[in-house]
Amino acid sequence: MSLSFGILVFPQVQQLDLTGPYEVFASVPDSAVHLIWKDGEPVRSATGLPFVPTATFETCPPLDVLCIPGGAGVNPLLEDEAVLDFVRSRAREVRYLTSVCTGALVLGAAGLLKGRRATTHWYAHDFLARFGAVPVQDRVVRDGTLITAGGVTSGIDFGLAVVAELIGREEAETVQLTLEYAPAPPFGAGTPAEAPPAVLERARKRLCGSRAAREAIVGRIT
Repeated sequence: MSLSFGILVFPQVQQLDLTGPYEVFASVPDSAVHLIWKDGEPVRSATGLPFVPTATFETCPPLDVLCIPGGAGVNPLLEDEAVLDFVRSRAREVRYLTSVCTGALVLGAAGLLKGRRATTHWYAHDFLARFGAVPVQDRVVRDGTLITAGGVTSGIDFGLAVVAELIGREEAETVQLTLEYAPAPPFGAGTPAEAPPAVLERARKRLCGSRAAREAIVGRIT
């Protein structure tokens, strides 16, 4: 089965939000993965890694899956009608509409989360209800043809879940094995509930800049 995956790429995208599911999707035989943006000019991720779009909004082929990753660059997208119109139009056509991390907020800004169960990064989770979503504290959440993932590294789990939905568990497990995805983190600090209080506070301070701007934008559009 030939499958077509599209991942939105944009300035200040969180690179692992994108590359985690990209690696999973691209590992499926006979699959095509498109990096989609307004034009073909290279963009830099939030950590400086450059990406070159392979399709534009106009040239993007039909997709089975559209994925919106997150990152600091999500903030301007929440008010970017060209982006929101593209997401809305493709949402009507794809088999699965998906997001990783704060990419869910783009779906919310496009009006696609109302009444739907969804998740996002822990530090943005409180924004979901403001877009009419039903917030769920899970790593991957499916509501019909909508699949959302939590923060950053959950994109790999999410990618495998999407492959299982499209092709079956055996193919998803085969991809998991080829990637040797068997996470065993050295520390138990991967969620706010697990992290020591001092670590949680350090993380909040590190993330607060993009959050402050996001609060202002969400306040304007909701």
